[in-house]
Amino acid sequence: MFDRREFVEFMLDNGVVGFFERPVTLKSGRTSNWYVNWRTVSGDAFLIDMLSDFLIKFADDRGWAPDSFYGVPEGASKLGIISTLKRARAQKDFAPGRYPLPMGRGKPKEHGEPRDRMFLTPPAGRIVVVEDVTTTGGSLLAALDNLRLLEVEVIAAVGLTSRMERRDDGSTVAAAVRAMGCEYHALSSAEDFLPAAFERLAPGPEIGRAIEEEFARYGEKPLKLIGN
Repeated sequence: MFDRREFVEFMLDNGVVGFFERPVTLKSGRTSNWYVNWRTVSGDAFLIDMLSDFLIKFADDRGWAPDSFYGVPEGASKLGIISTLKRARAQKDFAPGRYPLPMGRGKPKEHGEPRDRMFLTPPAGRIVVVEDVTTTGGSLLAALDNLRLLEVEVIAAVGLTSRMERRDDGSTVAAAVRAMGCEYHALSSAEDFLPAAFERLAPGPEIGRAIEEEFARYGEKPLKLIGN
């Protein structure tokens, strides 16, 4: 069974969450004094094995039974492949031709059929789409749009971490994904781990106030890190 508190501890123990003394510009174009970075975990064989267990448990708890996990290129590609293989091998009907092992292209080819331009190996059947970090959901929504080219059933879209930010139009990532015909879920959200990370790493009240202001400006809801 998936344990969210255990997952947050895994994040904190492996340096997934941290703080910047000076704000940096994120891929979304917004600035922030905190980060979530899964690259160290996904680059370590032992840690990504543990991470895939968390993802598989999360899916199994919900009874999704996907044929594969499709990782959004390129941040979650490895996790999607490893999770697909591990879950498929545990099934009684594991056999040639039964479970696809999909992988998307980070940069589409300029020529060829759409399925070949967008995918190294196209997904098939019932899939769960996986993103590492969702901020405004741009990469995730682009992946979902590409999957419309294929005859697949997207069971759900899953983020390892949601930054809990509203999009420029004021909507949430969950609402934007729902508008494309599927549900969005997150293994962790900012409110789950940021207070614990702030206490453990103690970046100081100035950074705490800056992050509170971020959430007042962009957040799905306010987040309190320091006292008045």
